[in-house]
Amino acid sequence: MSDWTIEALDWDDPEGAALRAAQRAELDARYGCDDHEPGTVPSAADIDLFLVARDGGGTGAALACGALRRLDAGSAELKRMYVTPEARGTGVATAVLRALEAAAVARGWTTLRLETGHRQPDAERFYRREGYRPIPLFGAYAGSAISVCYERVLV
Repeated sequence: MSDWTIEALDWDDPEGAALRAAQRAELDARYGCDDHEPGTVPSAADIDLFLVARDGGGTGAALACGALRRLDAGSAELKRMYVTPEARGTGVATAVLRALEAAAVARGWTTLRLETGHRQPDAERFYRREGYRPIPLFGAYAGSAISVCYERVLV
């Protein structure tokens, strides 16, 4: 599968909310609790862009999502990157990430940062493969025992 459409949705769109709920359930299971987000929970008020990738091969099913939250004049944070289990390994995560990076550059942001967790080695491998480098914990994640942070300079 490599035929997707990627579109911006409102943060509160039901399909996007369903993807984020699935992500949350998966993380709750990995961490054995629902207290695994040390930073400010993203909301419609602070997310600048929310993208959803759909199967372009006929079903139109929502397969993946990701968001951007502005940090300052030159940087943003990646939030809520998630791919449904059946779409993993297809390249859709990279497609969403590249679309988010292009949108960041279009907004004048030169750096993307992100936080993931120490029980998400698959996410760590993905971000390293895609050119993100480990950085010290930043912002609300400073001092977190479960966080791992990454950054990529886009231009």
